[in-house]
Amino acid sequence: MRHHSRGFSRTERIADQIQRDLALLLQREIKDPRVRLPTISGVKVSKDLSYADVYITFMAIGDSDKVKEALTVLDNASGLLRSLLSKSIKLRVMPRLRFHYDQTIVEGPRISALINAAVAEDKARGRDDPDRDGGGRDGNDNSGTSGPGGE
Repeated sequence: MRHHSRGFSRTERIADQIQRDLALLLQREIKDPRVRLPTISGVKVSKDLSYADVYITFMAIGDSDKVKEALTVLDNASGLLRSLLSKSIKLRVMPRLRFHYDQTIVEGPRISALINAAVAEDKARGRDDPDRDGGGRDGNDNSGTSGPGGE
């Protein structure tokens, strides 16, 4: 990826600007009760600027059918949002907006709980003993093989 003198590519800067401006527009312009507390977690713009993938979460919506409904509302409003964005962001062509539900807010805690449960289960079975598998905490398994530097 070619970086600009400021450290970010043009598409990254455009994506950041779309994210900031679109977040404000969603608060001000979308009054539909099916879209409750939208949060844009990220925007990725294609290299040719033809589309922008908008990753969004809804803090007040947990039901998957209601999430689909909210995404449909946003898809239907994408033309209006795109035209409003073009007034604040000066580009020859404003990317087409594609909305995607970002499940990391929901999946993150669930995966973390699974990891914690697995660690607790291992401790209960005595698998947290570092000498049990032959390798110590210092990474020295005493197998006689040489290390990274050919030591």
